[in-house]
This record gives sequence, structure tokens and C-alpha cells, in this order.
Amino acid sequence: MGFIASARKGDFEIARQYLNTRSSGAEAVELTRQLFVVLDARLPARLSQLSDSPEGSRANPLRPTEEIVGTITSTRGEIDVIVERMTRANTPPIWLFSQATLASVPALHEEVTLEWGEGRLPMFLTATRVGGIRLIEWITVLLGLPFFYLLIVLLNRILTPVIRAVWRRIARESKLFERDVLPTPVRLLILALATRWFLSALPLPLMVRQFWSNLAGFLTIAGIVWLLILLNGEVEQFVRRRFPNASQAAAASLVRLLRRVADILVVFVGFLVLLRFFGVDPTPALAGLGVGGIAVALAAQKTLENVIAGASLIFDQAVRVGDFLKMGEVQGTVDHIGLRSTRIRTLDRTVVSVPNGQIANMSLETLSSRDKFWFHPMVGLRYETTPQQLRAVVDGIRRLLDEHPSVDRASVRVRFLRLGAFSLDVDVFAYIFARDYNHFLEIQEQLLFGVTELVEAVGAEIAFPSQTMYLANPQASPPAESRQGA
Repeated sequence: MGFIASARKGDFEIARQYLNTRSSGAEAVELTRQLFVVLDARLPARLSQLSDSPEGSRANPLRPTEEIVGTITSTRGEIDVIVERMTRANTPPIWLFSQATLASVPALHEEVTLEWGEGRLPMFLTATRVGGIRLIEWITVLLGLPFFYLLIVLLNRILTPVIRAVWRRIARESKLFERDVLPTPVRLLILALATRWFLSALPLPLMVRQFWSNLAGFLTIAGIVWLLILLNGEVEQFVRRRFPNASQAAAASLVRLLRRVADILVVFVGFLVLLRFFGVDPTPALAGLGVGGIAVALAAQKTLENVIAGASLIFDQAVRVGDFLKMGEVQGTVDHIGLRSTRIRTLDRTVVSVPNGQIANMSLETLSSRDKFWFHPMVGLRYETTPQQLRAVVDGIRRLLDEHPSVDRASVRVRFLRLGAFSLDVDVFAYIFARDYNHFLEIQEQLLFGVTELVEAVGAEIAFPSQTMYLANPQASPPAESRQGA
């Protein structure tokens, strides 16, 4: 870079100090000028990739004092431009153009001169200088980029109505090409490709080519990052349409968070690629971010746990807004599912916020998800009930359940279960079809009224906890009996 800066100013006396040559005087100055012409015309525009370390990149361990700064293509094949680390008397080591490279300079200079003589560019563009900079450089920098972008914008306006009309016939509900056929990131990518072609088609100076090469690389990275961000937005809309309305709010919050994380990740990776493109090693920064990320993760462990648990609840649909559930001692309706906690409105109309991590580790009983309701009363009859009355009660309850339209007949089971401590117990088992819990209570009320009326009709009575006490009197026969209610 020191050689190029001195040669561009025309100070070849200083520039020749970067040559490892035994020539001196006018011969050395002419060789310096020819080297600058060759490098300015043919050296690949990768100056930002060169190592700025005093020891060099050491890409070839067998030759640590040599560095290949570029390869020039000529009619005689590919020629490496090599600089070598030299130590002169009483001076620190310095990088100089090698003698092998300098030996090829005259032939390369003659070839480059012949190309310029073919008239690919007018002489006044390459010879005229304004402020020390050639006119062709001013034109390409100031007019080239706006001109190419204007062409792309014009192409977008021409293609958009045509492709939009065709696309509407293919997919009427899609709005893919509603605004632009070539969105801004695509325009940047096209501009980068056009710049690459422009560099390969015209014999521009090295610094101009370096500028356009850097600009093309920047536009390519920026266009890809921008395009990925737009793609994340389309994926977000697609995923949100896949969720039911019951969990739309929670799913939208989670998907929006995931999209933001993906956008940040895309931008971060794009920034690292951009640093690498301009020759900056991002490894130390990544190491620092890794340590910082571990510290943040440890500090936000509970928050991350709740967020991950919330994502699990939303995607697994284990809990939905509107569900009536029982969780430990909490019983109520799910009012909101957030990324960190879930709000439950209890029967007392209070709101309980439960962390999602706690919900993920607990057993949930979703009462509102029942397809049928369990009707299971235990009918206790007094011990004074006769066997005929007991059979009439059992048969009557079974007939009552079979005739009710809301009872699942396949599940009906009525049995004289046991001789209880205070009663003859009849077990009633059936499932009831109901819209919700209130509807079930209404049907259960009808059935319980029917059972009590049936017991009364057969002359039996519902038992209540009681004890019978017998008092023995040896002088009286038979013994007197007394009943005491408990």
C-alpha cells in the first residue's frame, strides 16, 4: 500500500525503495513505473484481504518470509506477485517486491501497454487527472453506481405490471408480486452482479477496481441479509396462519419473538461475514461474546426456562385460552398464555399468574376437554328396605338412565354394591353427553329428581347415618328396641 500510494503521486524515487533490485538511477525509476502500471492494471482487487501483520500471514510455513499478494494472468500464464521480508543494515525488517516478480515486469508492462493501445478506453479518460485522480475514476465512482441502480429501478417498473397480471391468474390469493417484482434487496444483488461484470469488462485502475470490488461485496452481503429478513417475515405470516384462533395471541407473540431472534442472528452473521470480507478477524470478538453469553444465560436462567416452557405449551397445545383446568390447588379458566407466565381466572374471579416453567412440571387436569361427564351417585337405602323394594329401585334407576336421551346407554351400570355401615348401597354409573359443565348439572339434577321419586314410589327411603341400640332386660321378653339417629 505504501508503494501504490507513492507511485500514484508520481513519487517514484520513494516508491523504488519498495523494490528488491540492484538497479539504480533512471533504470530503477523506470522499473518502478512499469511495476506500478502492471499492478494498477492487472493486480486482483483484494487489497483488503492482505495481512497487516509485520510478520505476514505465514500462509506457507515453508516460506515464512514470502507473501503472495496476488496472481496476474498474462499470455505467458499466471505470474505470482511476491513480496519478501528483507533485513537491511541497521534497519528493521521490511517487505519488498521480490526479484522474481521484478524480472517479469518488463514483459507484463509491454503486454499491458499493447492492450491500452487497442483503444478500449479513450486516452483523455485515462490520461486526464483532476485533483491527482484520473477522470475515468471520477466518472465510474460518481456516475456508475447511480446509473446502474436507475436501470434496475426502470426494469422493475416495466416488469411489475406484466408479472403481476400473470401471477394473479396463477395464484389469485397470493400477494407475492403485489408491489414489486424486484424488491430492494434483489436490486442490490443485481447491482452487485453488474458491478462484477463491469470490473471484468473494463481495464480500470487498481484503486477503482478495489473500490468497486468492496462495494460489490458490501452490496452482496447487505442484499442477502435484507432478503433473509424479508423471508423471516413471510415465514412468520405463514406460521401464524397455521395456529387456531384460540391460541392466536400467544402464538403470535412467540413467533414474533422467534422472528426477532432470527433477524438479529442474520444481521450478526452478516456483520461477521462483512468483517471477514474486509480482512478483520472476528475470532476475538466471538470469544468475548461467548463468555458474555454464558454469563447472561446463567443470570436469565429462570426467564429462559419460562420462555422455553411457554413455547412448549403453545406448540404442543397442552393449554389453550378458554380451557377450564385444575392445577394443584388452582382451578379456573385460562385467560392468557404469555411467553413468561400464564394467567388463570379462578372461580372467585381472581387472576393467578403461574410461571410457564412451573406449569410444564405439573400435572394438569383440563376439565373443559371432557367429551362426556361422569354421573356417579351412590344411592343408600335404609336397612328396612325389603328385597322386592331393592330390586324395584335398581331396575327403575336402570330404566330411567336407559330412557334418558343424554345418557350414554353403553356405559350404564346400576348394581346393588354392598351392605354399608348405615345403608344398602346401590352404585349408579353412567356417562352423560353435555355441551358444558352447566348443561351437565342440569341433566344431573333431572336424574337425581327421578331417582328420589322412584325410591319414594316403591315405598323405600333414603338412609341417613344411624345406629340401632338393643337393650337387654333379663326379666322382660322379648327385649325392647330403640332407635337413635346419629
